[in-house]
Amino acid sequence: MARRRKGRDINGIVLLDKPLGGSSNQLLQKVRWLFKASKGGHTGALDPLASGMLPLCLGEATKFSQFLLDAEKTYEVTATLGIRTTTSDADGEVVEEKPVTVDEETVRNTCLQFLGKSKQVPSMFSALKHQGKPLYHYARQGITVEREARDIEIFELEVTRIALPEVDMRVKCSKGTYIRSLVDDIGQILKCGAYVTRLHRTEVADYPTDKMVSLDTLIATQEALEEGDFAALDAFMIPMDTAVSRLPLVCINEAEKHRFDNGQSVKGTCDEPLEVGQPYRVYFGESEQGLFLGVGEGVKDPKDQAGSNGDIFVNPKRRVVFNQ
Repeated sequence: MARRRKGRDINGIVLLDKPLGGSSNQLLQKVRWLFKASKGGHTGALDPLASGMLPLCLGEATKFSQFLLDAEKTYEVTATLGIRTTTSDADGEVVEEKPVTVDEETVRNTCLQFLGKSKQVPSMFSALKHQGKPLYHYARQGITVEREARDIEIFELEVTRIALPEVDMRVKCSKGTYIRSLVDDIGQILKCGAYVTRLHRTEVADYPTDKMVSLDTLIATQEALEEGDFAALDAFMIPMDTAVSRLPLVCINEAEKHRFDNGQSVKGTCDEPLEVGQPYRVYFGESEQGLFLGVGEGVKDPKDQAGSNGDIFVNPKRRVVFNQ
C-alpha cells in the first residue's frame, strides 16, 4: 500500500521571486515546507545565478505545470563582452578574452538579428537530458555531447542599455530558449565573446510581475502565523486554473460533472467550435466563476452526431481530485 503524503491538501500557485543562489528544487522544497503542502512542483528551473519569477505549483496545480513550462518567458539580461566562459555565465571558467572594439550601433544591430525564429544549440551546462542525465553532468566531467540545434523563437528583443563592455537587453522568448546560448552567439558574431553577468526573469505567460513574493516575505509570514491558521500565508497563492487561462472554456452541468469526475467523456458548452485534439479548461457551472474541474481534450461526438447549440464533447485528461 502506498504511503499517504503528509501535509495540507492545498491547491494553488506561488509566484516566487527567486533570489540569487540555490537551485529551483531547493527553493520549491523550502516553499512547500513553509506552506506544509502535501505535494509541489516547479514549472521549469532557473539557474542558481538567475533570479526572478519562478511559479511553484502546490497540490493539484502540479497537474497543470506543463502549460507554464511550455509558455513564453521574459528576461532582463546583462551581457558582458570581451570574455567567454565554459558555462556562458559568471559561474564558469574564463576560456577566452579579447578586446572589445565594436561600436554601439554594431552591437545593437547584432542583437536584433536574433529576433524571430531560429535554431539554437543548447549549452552543455543546461538541464537538457542525454541518456537520462542532464548535460551539465557530462560537462562537469569534461565530456562534450553532440547536441542537435532546436527550434526557438525570440518574440521581442529590446536593447535597453549599452555601456561597453556591458549590454542590457529585455528578451521575450519561446520555451527551450537558453539566454546564455543567445549571449554566447552574440559574442561570437561580434568576434569578441560574451557571457551573462545578470539574468532576471520578469514574466511567465500572463502572470504579472507585481504578484511575485520573496522567500523572505513567505518566511516572515509563516513565522507570524498562529498555530493551525494558514490564512495569511495562503493569501499569497493564486488559483491553479490561471495556469491554463489561455485555453478555451467549456462549461458542464451537474450530471456531466459526475461523468467527468469518473473519467468519462462529457458534453458541454463553449463559445468556440469543437476542435478535436484541442485542450479545454472545464468548469462546473455557467462560466469560469464556477468550479474548476481540470483539463479535457476535444473529441468527436461519441454517437457520431453533430452537437447543437454550441455543445462540445470533451474527454478528461487532467482532472482535479477534491478531497471530501
